[in-house]
Amino acid sequence: MLAYLFWHRPRDGGDVVAYEQALLAFHRSLHRAPPVGLGGSAVFRLEQLPFLAGAATPSEEPAGATPGYEDWYLVEDYAALGVLNGAAVGRGHRTAHDEAARRLGGGTGALYALAEGERCESGQRPGLESIGDATLAVWVARPSGSRQRMLGELLGDGMDGRRASLWRRQLALGPAPEFCLLASELPPGVAPTRLPTGWTATILEREPLWSG
Repeated sequence: MLAYLFWHRPRDGGDVVAYEQALLAFHRSLHRAPPVGLGGSAVFRLEQLPFLAGAATPSEEPAGATPGYEDWYLVEDYAALGVLNGAAVGRGHRTAHDEAARRLGGGTGALYALAEGERCESGQRPGLESIGDATLAVWVARPSGSRQRMLGELLGDGMDGRRASLWRRQLALGPAPEFCLLASELPPGVAPTRLPTGWTATILEREPLWSG
């Protein structure tokens, strides 16, 4: 199972309410007529977008700043990702897609694969429960040149696989950390005392807007 992630925000001075309405209309369109291989999608509102080039850091984010958004699209495999890419601007979805796109101010994306979770271990497709119900996203990055690749197997220690999931980056279309752990509470595996020197964990709270 793969997840295409897209971080984005509306144009400067744009109507945030209209942007969110257009965004949700697109996701509802995909839900009504899902492309082959699409397992569902989810949208979250974030106070900051640390992975969007040019976005302010938490200390730089001005009061009342325009919110950012994080989209998750679950697909079965790389072939399904291609189908989704074509279907998004194809018959039945293009109007909703273009309405959201014309309000877009900037965005970046990445592709992640499910690394750990109950549904992963059982061979079943993960549902949206471990994504849409997770109020926290922990983004773990390792320093350039680090050879401690086995750390990824330890990040999920103490994780409830029924309500949480661990994802590992496959393709980066912009700045994106190597690991993402979704949960409603922090498991021991991502505690600062467990991370090697130079590794970082960024914890972001997310407000769910859509899951379906």
